[in-house]
Amino acid sequence: MTPALRVTGLRVTYGPVVAVDGIDLEVREGEIYGLLGPNGAGKTSALSAIEGLLRPASGDIVIGEIDARAHPLQAKAQLGIQLQATSFHSSLTLVEIVRLYAGLYGVTLSSSQIRELLGEINLQNEVSKRFRELSGGQQQRFSLLIATVHDPALVLLDEPTAGLDPQGRRQLWDRIERFRNEGRSILLTTHSMEEAQAVCDRVAIMDHGKILTVGTPAALIAAHRDDPKVRQAAHGEVTLEDVFIALTGRELRD
Repeated sequence: MTPALRVTGLRVTYGPVVAVDGIDLEVREGEIYGLLGPNGAGKTSALSAIEGLLRPASGDIVIGEIDARAHPLQAKAQLGIQLQATSFHSSLTLVEIVRLYAGLYGVTLSSSQIRELLGEINLQNEVSKRFRELSGGQQQRFSLLIATVHDPALVLLDEPTAGLDPQGRRQLWDRIERFRNEGRSILLTTHSMEEAQAVCDRVAIMDHGKILTVGTPAALIAAHRDDPKVRQAAHGEVTLEDVFIALTGRELRD
């Protein structure tokens, strides 16, 4: 089976600073893959290179069967991207924004189809509102709708539930899991180990530009359960967060 995403030897630099130091990763078809790491680990730089927002110093990025560096426009057409912060034209309503972005992707949607899509994310009563008038949770749900309006095979999410309350977070988890059940693949970054353990099929823990370990949350917990550093970090039953702290350290990152 062709992976949804294959990254080999990816290296991202900012002048003399190496942000991503030759990482390899593979996202399988129909998989939720979490890229975890403390601040400054290189997660966002890696995601930006995959998205085509910055040019890597070296490495290969293949989306499905498309070489993203050789054919960037074709590769981007396969992607749905939700950034940490999203803003839309201030004078447009939600319906108008959906119609605009659908048109940019070459997707034709009738007014009833747009309202149906908004209904799927519980915004059917907000169709005449502007993006800035939505709550934080509503903005996150709407941004994810726009990112996937063209039915992409691979969805990239950067901290998708940051700032959401528990109800909003669970609703977004449900939607992400629905994408997977529909056959899409998801690569997400998150600081929430609870989120990674709850929704990700596999995770990679990254620090100082390198990937330290990859596996299912359960497998990583089992593999590191008896590590003295993990035991020291644990408060009761060992969790993915304990493994993360043991591998990346307790020091605060700015």
